[in-house]
Amino acid sequence: MATIELINVEKRFGTSYAVKPINLTINTDEFVVLLGPSGCGKTTTLRMISGLEAVTDGTILFDGQDVTLKSASDRNIAFVFQFFALYSHMTARENIAFPLQAEGMAKDKIQEQVHDVANLLRIEHLLDSRPGSLSGGDQQRIALGRALVRQPAVFLMDEPLGALDAEFRETMRAEIKQLHNRQKATTVYVTHDQVEAMAMGDRIVVMSAAEIQQVGTPTDVYHNPANLFVARFIGSPGMNLIEGQYQNGIIESEDANYTVPEEWKPALEANLNSAKSVILGFRPEAVRIIETGVFQSTVYVNSLHGSHTMLNLELTNKTIIHARAGRERDYAIGEPIRFTIDPTMVRFFDAESEKAISKEGALS
Repeated sequence: MATIELINVEKRFGTSYAVKPINLTINTDEFVVLLGPSGCGKTTTLRMISGLEAVTDGTILFDGQDVTLKSASDRNIAFVFQFFALYSHMTARENIAFPLQAEGMAKDKIQEQVHDVANLLRIEHLLDSRPGSLSGGDQQRIALGRALVRQPAVFLMDEPLGALDAEFRETMRAEIKQLHNRQKATTVYVTHDQVEAMAMGDRIVVMSAAEIQQVGTPTDVYHNPANLFVARFIGSPGMNLIEGQYQNGIIESEDANYTVPEEWKPALEANLNSAKSVILGFRPEAVRIIETGVFQSTVYVNSLHGSHTMLNLELTNKTIIHARAGRERDYAIGEPIRFTIDPTMVRFFDAESEKAISKEGALS
């Protein structure tokens, strides 16, 4: 297993950045997810770690050793792609064994390692099948087996579940995480699916516009987003945001005057500029529907999610607020709703810089 360090690593094509200079340490045995929308630089970052993409500048270290100029074959890594890239004329057994055969390993040792991997992935019954006769989920298991059989120090995955349907994705998500827990391989996983990232990652690296926006645990990036991009991108749906002006402990908006919790007032007073423009953020589960609520709205859409009802509430200025409500009652379209916000779950952002304001008083 290996610790990976990226030191001022960047990738440019001419004058355009695919990845702006980043610094990131991925610890031994850690499962780190690179998350962001298409074109944000996450796959390019993964390819630079693997050696499939040359860096324009910066240094990549594996366990303190400089691998920046080394080829992928010299980095002791395994790569799993979105599309399985299995050899259709070979059986599953032959596909898994292929990397070891290419290295010239003895036949008995190959058989032993293929058996061990097949047992780990519970695919012994598939070993004599060809890829064309297997489901997408089983093909991905074979692809994982082919990567694992080399016992790499670093395991890299680029959207490995993207080609699977929803049911298979959920199953394989759990299997990959369980596999990591058993193998303890340092794993870097790329996805644009924030639900997948939240479910699998020890830490999440949120990327946008070719740079890192935030690095943190799933809890960190969900409850304490570093900026408005992370607030909007993380969560399904993202964080609710209401803009207003801060004056004397109150945020005045088009819809209501919201009294800021006492513990947040020093931070807002210390960090907001003279315009005092601030954005109030809160997750759907922070909404409290009560008759005395300070915010007035009407039900725009309601949808039952089994365990709860998700409401889209329209404020007077047409802003839509997402609220998680109990499933025990029906909400009629157009029904007036008043709500407040759990004061322990509010967050604040500077409207000009779009950065989060910390309770300690400094901008994130």
